[in-house]
Amino acid sequence: MLIYRYKSLKDLKDEILKRYMNLKEISSGFELLGMHRNVQHRVDFMEWAPGARYCSVVGDFNGWSPTENSAREGHFGHDDYGYWFIILEDKLRDGEKPDELFFQRYNYVDDYDKGDNGVTIEELFKKANDDYWEPGEDRYVKSRFEIAAKLYEQIFGPNGPETEEELEEIPDAETRYKAWKEQHKDDPPSNLPRYDVIDNGKKYDIYNIVDDPVSHAKFRGKKPPLAYWLETRKGRKAWLKKYIPGIPHGAKYRVYLNTPDGPLERVPAWAPYVLPDADGNQAFAVHWEPPPECVYKWKHKHPEVPRSLRIYECHVGISGLEPKVASFNDFTAKVLPHVKEAGYNAIQLIGLVEHKDYFTVGYRVTNLYAVSSRYGSPDDFKHLVDEAHGLGLLVFLDIVHSYSAADEMVGLSLFDGSNDCFFHTGKRGHHKFWGTRMFKYGDIDVLHFLLSNLNWWVVEYQIDGFQFHSLSSMIYTHNGFASFTGDMEEYCNQYVDKDALVYLILANEILHALHPKIITIAEDATLYPGLSEPTSQGGLGFDYFVNLSASEMWSWLLENVPDHDWTMSKIVNTLTADKHSADKMLLYAENHHQSISGGRSFAEILFGETTEHDSDKGALFLRGCSLHKMIRLITFTIGGHAYLNFMGNEFGHPKRVEFPMPSNNLSFSLANRRWDLLADGVHLNLFSFDKDMMKMDENERILSRGLPNIQHVNDNTMVISYSRGPLLFIFNFHPTTSYERYSVGVEEAGEYQVVLNTDEKKYGGQALIEQDQYIRRTISKRMDGLRNCLEVPLPSRSAQVYKLTRILRV
Repeated sequence: MLIYRYKSLKDLKDEILKRYMNLKEISSGFELLGMHRNVQHRVDFMEWAPGARYCSVVGDFNGWSPTENSAREGHFGHDDYGYWFIILEDKLRDGEKPDELFFQRYNYVDDYDKGDNGVTIEELFKKANDDYWEPGEDRYVKSRFEIAAKLYEQIFGPNGPETEEELEEIPDAETRYKAWKEQHKDDPPSNLPRYDVIDNGKKYDIYNIVDDPVSHAKFRGKKPPLAYWLETRKGRKAWLKKYIPGIPHGAKYRVYLNTPDGPLERVPAWAPYVLPDADGNQAFAVHWEPPPECVYKWKHKHPEVPRSLRIYECHVGISGLEPKVASFNDFTAKVLPHVKEAGYNAIQLIGLVEHKDYFTVGYRVTNLYAVSSRYGSPDDFKHLVDEAHGLGLLVFLDIVHSYSAADEMVGLSLFDGSNDCFFHTGKRGHHKFWGTRMFKYGDIDVLHFLLSNLNWWVVEYQIDGFQFHSLSSMIYTHNGFASFTGDMEEYCNQYVDKDALVYLILANEILHALHPKIITIAEDATLYPGLSEPTSQGGLGFDYFVNLSASEMWSWLLENVPDHDWTMSKIVNTLTADKHSADKMLLYAENHHQSISGGRSFAEILFGETTEHDSDKGALFLRGCSLHKMIRLITFTIGGHAYLNFMGNEFGHPKRVEFPMPSNNLSFSLANRRWDLLADGVHLNLFSFDKDMMKMDENERILSRGLPNIQHVNDNTMVISYSRGPLLFIFNFHPTTSYERYSVGVEEAGEYQVVLNTDEKKYGGQALIEQDQYIRRTISKRMDGLRNCLEVPLPSRSAQVYKLTRILRV
């Protein structure tokens, strides 16, 4: 299988390099495709539509005319691979004349006023020549034959031979040189540089050039008149005075295609700003070309990549307190400071790429190069990323390349009228259960589109990494909807999509080559072997993989299994999962899936309505508060180097997420976050615990250490104990039984002190352990296969973290 995959990757690279200079070029299509301002008073548009016979750009700038800005098959503007090229010329204002020089350029972005001093081209060139040439030095510039004629005359005289027969034997170079020097010894001084060419008479010798120091210094001191060349580049003011932009900033447009099935209008596939359902009308792209003084200027650099990731997963639209769609600016002002205070070092944004239907959460992507217009403009998103970087937060994007929306009017389906442009035909081109389209990963032009899309988000928006959503949908032709027992045959049979695997390998190779600090995360429910192994060793090359079974286990236990029937060994085995690459595992107790997919959040399961009423603190409240903290603590500390939490879950958000849709009368009541609950009460207590948990990792570097040593797992007492670095973690999941002196084994003898206790009052606990019990000393007794024993108090449904503060030598 590895040999076959390696050969497929090699063959694909060979095929790519027949059309592209290198792998960087195939991932940089955004530099050419779409709308781009050209320096010669025009905008260039390029689109890929191999099934079309005619292509034009229509919009409010040309009255939606399908003939004014067009290119045709067989004419300039269409190549053999189906790429259409259209020039949108700027329009001369009344009374203005076209530029006289074909190379006249306009600087639209940098120093946009340079060149607007009113000096004519003729005056500029004369001044450049006068400043550059010495008097008499430019005598040969006016005629390209004058130098050759003068040289011939010097050698042979004015009436020299005209045929080879008349040509006598030519003296050697040194004789000719001495004769010439003697002839011109009485010439008056000249400004021309004095160079002597001396031939040593060797066939292989290169002519030696001897010059005097003065001439040498003059030559070295000369610089081309670049200042005057820059002035031939007119500035933005001169351009706007002379021309009307062919397509102005903010103009609405679509691409018009004539296909064998008739004319179509589509939203360009490479458009960076799209309004998908503007007032119920057909979607359109918006030309984004703000004036240079308004272009967003980055202020902050990328933060250093931490050794461990504490990711805060967010959805911008539901991030506000009010029941409405929140904006990028709201998120930047209110949520980013909360993430920083909470102690996370990265945010992961879901539902950010443009999608037509809000209720799909953003997973049915329609326009892969556009940020969702619901939240703001492209510059608003840049401001969000920039401010996150300023707070030391990495920004990850949940990218959906595993399938695409089936919408035709705004998405990519039947883009050029054909059924096989971006996607497979037939059953393979449709997801079996979700009604989405499946990309044709073996097609070079589709690879060009997808690989360029990854690079686009990093280059244009300074994204620090990607989580690749639902890889099982693309890796298998059955879209991952099959029973998996773990047998290797299930990962190597005829249902595995080789092209999709090779695409993922290629994507990781290119991303890490172009951006060495990029982070890629694989979300695959089947845990395909080698997800996070290097591509050089046959793996897919991801930096981390998501252990989806952890959250599914917690959800199942909370909703279906009585507390006293929980199995500790199952909990540990599920959380530690793949032992071979556990250091690259990303764990979470719950993310957005449980709530968005029709389920309930853990807080909703654990508390019901009690969390909203601080006075109601019965047994249900104590159980929910305790398990909420314990589940997060063990999930956070027992896994690999990465942990994720969904926005609001850290303080026990009391309600699930439900996007507005016809079934709930388009209600926003559950499409928000109740930040007001952090004022006091249990939600503030849970947030305080989560914040101290993050701070513990920041201080002790728990996640970045090696994997934990699981020392004690007892299904009868329902106690789990393990060590990681200098910390000892002890959990008592028993719903009723407390232990006054529970023995667990430790390797090092010494004093251990409690550094985190889930049962403290400030975390909503009962404080059953007194402060004088926080320091415990080991006794010399073998326990759990270790040399020493620590006896600790363990209240029911509580967990403690001990730190070795003093080593005792025996």
